[in-house]
Amino acid sequence: MGECVFIYGKSGSGKSRSLLNFKEDEIFLINVNGKRLPFPKKFKYVGRTDNIKTIMEQLAKMPTQTAVIDDAGYLMTNMFMRGHGQGDQFKLYNSIGDMMWNLINFIQMSLPEHVIVYMMFHDEATDQGDVKIRTIGKLLDQKVCLEGMVTICLRCAVKGGKHVFLTNSDGTDICKSPEGMFPEEIENDLKAVDTQIRKFWGIKAPEKNKEEK
Repeated sequence: MGECVFIYGKSGSGKSRSLLNFKEDEIFLINVNGKRLPFPKKFKYVGRTDNIKTIMEQLAKMPTQTAVIDDAGYLMTNMFMRGHGQGDQFKLYNSIGDMMWNLINFIQMSLPEHVIVYMMFHDEATDQGDVKIRTIGKLLDQKVCLEGMVTICLRCAVKGGKHVFLTNSDGTDICKSPEGMFPEEIENDLKAVDTQIRKFWGIKAPEKNKEEK
């Protein structure tokens, strides 16, 4: 049982920036749109694709314990833009919903329990002014509720010129984390977040046998 964590926020709020403190061989980065990172470091294990089948195959055989899908929201956007002017639009929205549900379900049910996958999304405001992850189609919002499928949603924000993560909701957004895992506001450092999650839940990679060492 793998762990799926949502990281969400506005463009420029620090989603990609939060990867800075990972070592170059510590994460498997799935770069959905091939966008450059906001720092010069280059990660060793990188996949550039928005194909859901390919992503699942890459996650299943990745050489690290941690993966990041940046920006997972564009899996929906790209699929919509390729198909919105063709055929049955109701079917397209259903396919987008199926794709996201299948990906999260795959992470949680098919990956090893020591694997954590961080999915990054842009946010949007509802008609009531609440902040949520940006999705496409009513199926995901009304029938699935993606954030309800995961235990941790961290919101990226900029306060006083400093990038931070918000860890629990004030009632106007969906950020959440287990009680006692984090303070209400923490540094924008996904490496530190990853370390704390593993410590809090006692997530450890299986020891390699002597033949593998």
